[in-house]
Amino acid sequence: MKSLIHEKIGATYPPIAISWADEAPEGAMQFKPGKWGCIMWLAANAARGKTAVCDRETFGCWGGGVGVGFGNRYKDFPGGEDCFCRFLSSGNAGDRVGAAVAEQAKPHMTKEAHENFLHGERYVQDPDKVRRFIAALPMVDIPASHVVFRPLDRIVPESPPKVVAFFADPDQLSALVVLANYGRGDNENVILPYAAGCQTLGIYPFREADSDRPRAVVGLTDLSARVHIAKQLGAHLMTFAMPWKMFMEMEANVPGSFLEAHTWQALMALRG
Repeated sequence: MKSLIHEKIGATYPPIAISWADEAPEGAMQFKPGKWGCIMWLAANAARGKTAVCDRETFGCWGGGVGVGFGNRYKDFPGGEDCFCRFLSSGNAGDRVGAAVAEQAKPHMTKEAHENFLHGERYVQDPDKVRRFIAALPMVDIPASHVVFRPLDRIVPESPPKVVAFFADPDQLSALVVLANYGRGDNENVILPYAAGCQTLGIYPFREADSDRPRAVVGLTDLSARVHIAKQLGAHLMTFAMPWKMFMEMEANVPGSFLEAHTWQALMALRG
């Protein structure tokens, strides 16, 4: 389907649909089993007009497996969840088990990955707070074997979207936030959780889909994911993901809204 929101906000990339499936679409892009990759690469390729998929063997990284709803894959991290907690925070160099795992895994890691494993990505202050971060995630094991990323205009009846997501610059993101609140009569219909880029496209909007009043989720504050997206789509974008029901609500609210009024049109004119 075509999106009226996409047309009105002038987004460079079309919205993408994220769906669950029991089989991979024919010809879809996919990581090889056991090979590292970033889920955001799949999402970026969907924005560029391709269909991409991951399953329980091809989700690219442990956080990605969590992000698309394949349960707690941090338990599968080299050295287990404890090593992951140190990896995201202060590092494994000072821990006997963690240091041994780092040495064993070194031949299979990039130099950067090994450095991060030893000395930490430092995104969270300490390992205990990482455990609290994990406990707070809306982790889920979805009832499907595949998660599919495709352009919205390529959705198929047998795999209806769970989530629709835009890649948006600051002006477009502002418009999406306004539109998300436009028909609600209150003002907290968008959230921006601290989470991996894939988690703000997957498990967070998956959770919102079960709500009577689902909220949209802003993402790409994940610095590591931003590196991947900058290489694929540009360095100026955020994500705005919403459950299918909310997307349809927002689409229906476009006619007669601010998107057809002077202020938005003046901003669009200034953008050229």
